[in-house]
Amino acid sequence: MENRESGRRKEAAPLQEAFEELLKAYRLKDRFDERLLIQAWPELMGQTVAKRTSGIFIKDKKLFVKISSGPVKNELNMNRSKVMALIESKFGKGVIEDFVVL
Repeated sequence: MENRESGRRKEAAPLQEAFEELLKAYRLKDRFDERLLIQAWPELMGQTVAKRTSGIFIKDKKLFVKISSGPVKNELNMNRSKVMALIESKFGKGVIEDFVVL
C-alpha cells in the first residue's frame, strides 16, 4: 500500500510536465497563464485593490485593470514597476509586457 502512494507522488511531476507540453503544443500556454493571472489578481494585490477593481482583462500581453477609486488608481500608476515585478515573480517573464490602469 505504501508503494502505491509513493508511486503516485512520483507521477505528479511527469503529469504536470505533460500538461505543460500539451499547452505549448496547442499554443495555449500564454492564454492559460493569462487566465491564472486574472484569477490571482486579488491574492497578488490584496483586498484593498481587489475590492476597487471593477474590471480586468488582458489583450496583446497588456494587462488592463479598471479601478473605481482615484487614490488607488494613482497608487498603482506610481508603482507600475513594482506591480510588473510582482507579476513576473509569480508568473514568469513575458506573460505580461505592459500594465494599464483605467
